[in-house]
Amino acid sequence: MKVTQALLSVSDKSGVVEFARELSVLGVELLSTGGTAKALRDAGLDVTDVGDYTGFPEMLDGRVKTLHPKVHGGILARRDVPEHLATIEAHHIPRIDLVVVNLYPFQATVAKDGCTLADAIENIDIGGPTMVRAAAKNHGNEAGGVGIVTDPADYVAIVAELKSNACTLSHKTRFELARKAFTHTARYDSAIANWLTAVNADKLVDNAAPERVEYPTRLQLAFDKVQDLRYGENPHQTAAFYRDLASPAGGIGSYTQLQGKELSYNNIADSDAAWECVKAFDTSAVACVIVKHANPCGVALGATAEEAYRKAFSTDPTSAFGGIIAFNAEVDKATAEAISGQFMEVCIAPFYTAEALELLAVKKNVRVLTCPLGKISQTDYKRVAGGLLVQTYDDAVLREADIKVVTKRAPTPKEMSDLLFAWRVAKYVKSNAIVYCKDGMTVGVGAGQMSRVDSARIARIKAENAGLVIPGCVVASDAFFPFRDGLDVLAQAGATAVIQPGGSMRDAEVIAAADEQNVAMVFTGFRHFRH
Repeated sequence: MKVTQALLSVSDKSGVVEFARELSVLGVELLSTGGTAKALRDAGLDVTDVGDYTGFPEMLDGRVKTLHPKVHGGILARRDVPEHLATIEAHHIPRIDLVVVNLYPFQATVAKDGCTLADAIENIDIGGPTMVRAAAKNHGNEAGGVGIVTDPADYVAIVAELKSNACTLSHKTRFELARKAFTHTARYDSAIANWLTAVNADKLVDNAAPERVEYPTRLQLAFDKVQDLRYGENPHQTAAFYRDLASPAGGIGSYTQLQGKELSYNNIADSDAAWECVKAFDTSAVACVIVKHANPCGVALGATAEEAYRKAFSTDPTSAFGGIIAFNAEVDKATAEAISGQFMEVCIAPFYTAEALELLAVKKNVRVLTCPLGKISQTDYKRVAGGLLVQTYDDAVLREADIKVVTKRAPTPKEMSDLLFAWRVAKYVKSNAIVYCKDGMTVGVGAGQMSRVDSARIARIKAENAGLVIPGCVVASDAFFPFRDGLDVLAQAGATAVIQPGGSMRDAEVIAAADEQNVAMVFTGFRHFRH
C-alpha cells in the first residue's frame, strides 16, 4: 500500500528536513507538530499542523496535541480489514502511513547537574510513545501497514526503498522498524523508571534536585546484541555477546576487530580481563599484560612495547601459550615480530603501525583488536541463580601518601615502586591473589586458591619453574594474611617487601613475622577481592 501521508514529530531533528523534502518530492503529504513543523516550514516545505488537521489546537502547554482520533484512527486502522477502512472513511480520517517520531530528551535532561523533579517530569513524553506504539503495533502484513521511524540513521534507507518500490515499504521493513520502535519506547520507559525509583521520596524539595539513592528499587537493563557466538564457555553451551551502549568507550565492549577468526565467549571474557589490567598503568610507561583463563600470567613495563612483552612473557611462558596479549601503547613492527613467536588467541592495543598489521596478517587466525584507552566508571553486574548482584566498579586508586608502613623497616624507593606495581596487578588476579614482582614485571603469580598460603606457594613454584630470581622481589596480596604462614612462605622465598590491606585479627602476629625476617611491610587499608 502506497505511503500517502506522513506524520513527523521529533525531538532529535538531525536530518529530518532532508528526509521530509525527499518525502515531499515523492508526493507524500506532511503532517507535523510544534518545532518540527516550524523547521520544515522554514525550509520551504508545505506542511500541515496537526492542530489544523484535527481541528483542535495544541493545549495544556503542548501536553495534548496528537492524542486525537483523527491521528490515531489514521494510524491504527488495519489496512487488511475493510470494515476499518470504511470506518475511517466515514469519519473523514485519512490514513497516516508513515510515523516519524523520536521522544522528549528525558535522559539528556536528567543527566544535567541540578535537574529538578519537575524538569524531569516535563520531559516525559506522552503523545510520542503513544504514536510510536500505535504505528509499531499496526506495522501490518503483506496487505499493508504503517512504517514507524524512530532513528534518524534509518532515513536514507527508507527513502531509497520508497524510491525503488513505488513509494511503498515492504512488510519486512515495516516489521524491522516496529521491532526497533518497541525497543526505543521500552528503553525510554526504562530510563524513566530507573531514574524515578532512585529518587528518595522522603526528601522531595520543590525546585531542587532530588536526593537520590545509589541503587533504584527496580532496575531495568538494556543491551544490544553484537553477535551470536559459536558456543559458550564450553561447546555444549550456546552464547551471544551484547554491548552496553550506555557505557562510554574504553571497555572491551568498544572493540573493533581488524582480522582473525570470530571471537569466542572465552576470548571476550579473557580480553576484558587483559584490557582492564593493562589500562591500570599510566601511558607514560608502556605496559603489556598476558592473560590466560581470566588471570594475568605475565605483566610488565618497558621502554618499548617489545620490551614490555618480552618481560611479561618471561614470567610464565607455559601459561602464555594460547593467551590474550594486551598493550596500552602502539604495536610496532618489532613488537609484532616478537609476539608472532608465540601462539596467541587475541592481541589488543589502541593502535598498530601498518608494518605491524602486515606482519600479523600472516597469522590469519589471530584476532587483532583495537580498543580506545580510557577508564570507565561503570556498574558491575554478576548473575546468580534467580538474581543479580550489583556493585560499583572497583576503581579505587592507591596513592603513596595513603600507604602505612607497619614494620620496623620501611621499603626502599625501589621496593616502593615495585610494590605499587604489584598492587595494581593483584587487583586483576582472582582471589586469593599473591603476586611476586621485581623491576617492573611479575615474577610469579598465585591465583584463585582457597587458601592464601597455597597461592603464595604456587606463585613461588611458578617463578622457580620460569627460572626467575625470587630474592629481592616484592609481593602484593589482594587481602590480608589471616595467619603468619603465608608471610613466612614469601620471606623464605627471598621476598624483601610486602603490600597488603591489613585488618586481620592477627595483624600483629604477621607484622612480627615480617620484622623477624627483615621484610618491609605496608598496609593499604582496602582490599581487591576478585571472584
